[in-house]
Amino acid sequence: MASPYPDGDREKVASKLPSALQQQLKVRAAELSLDIQEAVEAAILAWRTSDRPSSEVDTAGAKSFSTWLPPGLYKDFKGACAARSVSYTQGLAQSVRDWLEANPSPQHGGQGADPERKIVGNQKGGVGKTAVSAGIGQAYAEAGKRVLIVDFDPQGHLSEQLGVPQIEPDHDSLVSHMCGEGTGDLRDLVVAIEGERFGKRLHVLPACFDGFLLDAKIAVVGTQKRGFQKEAALEMALRPLESDYDVIIIDCPPSLGIAMDAALYYGRRRRGEPAGVSGVVIPVLAEDSSMTAYSMLAQQIEDLCQDLSLNIDHLGLVVNLYDSRRGYVATSTLDSWKAVGDPRVLAVIGDLKEQREAVRKRMPLLSYAPHSDQAEAMRQVARGATR
Repeated sequence: MASPYPDGDREKVASKLPSALQQQLKVRAAELSLDIQEAVEAAILAWRTSDRPSSEVDTAGAKSFSTWLPPGLYKDFKGACAARSVSYTQGLAQSVRDWLEANPSPQHGGQGADPERKIVGNQKGGVGKTAVSAGIGQAYAEAGKRVLIVDFDPQGHLSEQLGVPQIEPDHDSLVSHMCGEGTGDLRDLVVAIEGERFGKRLHVLPACFDGFLLDAKIAVVGTQKRGFQKEAALEMALRPLESDYDVIIIDCPPSLGIAMDAALYYGRRRRGEPAGVSGVVIPVLAEDSSMTAYSMLAQQIEDLCQDLSLNIDHLGLVVNLYDSRRGYVATSTLDSWKAVGDPRVLAVIGDLKEQREAVRKRMPLLSYAPHSDQAEAMRQVARGATR
C-alpha cells in the first residue's frame, strides 16, 4: 500500500518484513550513513533488475514495516514479484537480505558482516567431529577471533565435554528457532567458555534434546509454511547472531539427513565471499570404513550443490586418532588420504591422552594442555581451514 510523501517526491509503502531483517537493515543503514528509505530503494532496484535467482527467506512472523520510495518504484516492484511468483513480503525480504549481503558492515573489515563458517561433519560416528570442532574453536579464540561453536548434534557431546548443560525438551532452543517457533532471543541461550587464553571470545550454543526430532520437525514445517526452505533453516536461525562473531563452527551429527543438508547449506560460499573462507572440515580415521563414509558425504555435498546451484568448499581433511603402531592398515590409509590432494589433509592428530583427560575434567584442551601435540594440531587445522 502506498500514500503520498509530504513533499511529493516519494510515496509511503506499508508492507511486512521479518524482525531480524528489520534490525539488521536499521544497523547497516546507520553504519553506512544512509537513511533506511535510501537503503530499501537501492535494495529493491538491485533485486528487481538482477537476473540472478534469490533463495527463499523465511517470512513467518514478519512484522509491519513501512518506508518511503520514489513514485512508481513500488508498482514496478510488485510487477517483478508477480513475474517471479513470489509474494510482496517475500520479494521485499529477498531484496533486503541480498542488499545486506552486498553491503557488508564496515566494522568487519574485508570479510564484511559474514563470519567464517566452518562445518565439521562426517556421517560416520567416532571420528572426532566434536574434538575437532571444540579444538579449532579454541584455537580461533586464542588467536583473537570471536567464536561461536554450535552443538548441532542432539547427543550433546560437545556441550557435555565443555561442562555446558543441554537444553531440556520443549524449551526455547536452536531447534525451535529453526522451525520458526522460537520464543526469545537465541543470544540468551549462548554460554561463554571461561579461560584466560580465550578472553571471553569463546561461546557455545548448547545442544537440545529436541534435536533428535529435528529432521521430522523441519519436514512438517516445510509442508505447513509456504516458501519455507528446509535447507536454509539453520541459516535463518543463526543470522541474527552473525554480527557478534568472526567464526561460527557447526559440530554436526553423524547423519546424512535434513539437518546435515541445513549445515552444508549454511557453509556454502555466499555471494561475494572468497573461495576457501567457509566450507566443510571433514574428520576421518586411518581405516577403510572411513573412506566409505567420506565418499557418502562427498556425494551428498555434490548433490546439494547441483540441486540448489551452490558452491560448497571442502576446506580439508583431518586424520584423527592416528597411531602408526596399528600397522599397515593405518599407514597405508594415511597415505591414501594424503593422495586425495583435494581436499588436502590439514593435520594428522595422534591418539594421545591429553584430549581424553581434558574431556574427563570438562576443560577445553587448549586450557588443559596448551603445549601438547594435540593442541598444536588443532591450531594447525584452524590455520589451514582459513585460506
